[in-house]
Amino acid sequence: MTDDVWKRDEIQSPCIKICVVHPEARICTGCYRSIDEIRDWSKMTNEERAGIMNDLPARASKLVKRRGGRGARLKRS
Repeated sequence: MTDDVWKRDEIQSPCIKICVVHPEARICTGCYRSIDEIRDWSKMTNEERAGIMNDLPARASKLVKRRGGRGARLKRS
């Protein structure tokens, strides 16, 4: 027997539990949402969520990854 009380007809969060905000782009590096979008997600309509979900793939290109990290910086010294 299934419990229909817990079934929801809503767009799920794109969160992948990698919650780090990019310092320049100000979006999460895991799901590509802004802090405001993350905060307001549970209050949004399905239409608002769908609009954000459609925008997310294009946001990935805004994140410029550092190349080499600490190891590369130490080699330059």
